[in-house]
Amino acid sequence: MDTKELLKKVRTIEIKTKGLSNHIFSGEYHSAFKGRGMSFSEVREYQYGDDVRAIDWNVTARFNHPYVKIFEEERELTVMLLVDVSRSSAFGSVEQIKRNMITEISAVLAFSAINNNDKVGMILFSDQVELFVPPKKGRFHILRLIRELIDFTPQHKGTDIGAAITFFNQVIKKRSIAFVLSDFMDTGYADALSLSARRHDMVGIQVYDQRDQSLPNVGLMEVYDAETGQTTWLDTSRKKVRQAYEQQFRTYDKYLQEAFLRCGKDQVRIGTHQSYVRALMQLFKKREAAR
Repeated sequence: MDTKELLKKVRTIEIKTKGLSNHIFSGEYHSAFKGRGMSFSEVREYQYGDDVRAIDWNVTARFNHPYVKIFEEERELTVMLLVDVSRSSAFGSVEQIKRNMITEISAVLAFSAINNNDKVGMILFSDQVELFVPPKKGRFHILRLIRELIDFTPQHKGTDIGAAITFFNQVIKKRSIAFVLSDFMDTGYADALSLSARRHDMVGIQVYDQRDQSLPNVGLMEVYDAETGQTTWLDTSRKKVRQAYEQQFRTYDKYLQEAFLRCGKDQVRIGTHQSYVRALMQLFKKREAAR
């Protein structure tokens, strides 16, 4: 992709996702993802109804009048985007491919984060970590992330979510919010997720295509596996063939559900034929209600 075309695509995504972040997600993001805790701000004179446990006895003794400590929420967070760039993410049978939707969702989350003065970093992964961008603030940093999401070419084809989460655990020591964006066509990552969930707030965002779930009954169909590079012919008129295909998706999906449920973390499913705006709003409201 030449520079002019790339910049045009970056600008298009910025306009769309920044608008969503400013007008739709800003308040919900703030409510759904709290800061690390409370930090001391100042002292003021005691007022009727104040919690006596907040009295600052040193200042009270000095001025011979009760004063209380005022605390405020520590808002600054570190947000990490763990983004699947394996070959399966390049598949799509409807309006857009999975990777395009993942890019837009990542941009919305990134702009929502910097609107709340949070840092944002990113890990692109296939069956190994392809790129690590350390967390920073600012619009130009977010635009760099979007450029990478649009134009990055992975060196490997497969998917290893566990390796990406393990790498994340090694490089990000400070408690963070980590969004794992993938079609989750993988297993074996539950232990890494469980370990990471002890320190970080992990959120799974599964982006899938309808054809990941099932095959149409259209007779002989040539199927190409982008991750293995193998091409096979399937007789989709046979019920057993369609059932086997559907079972594979259910196996991945069940593993995903159980892995996040076991460690008590949120996950959401979004189809490329659906609105990710509605799905994210539901996720944010669910988190807000649970607090």
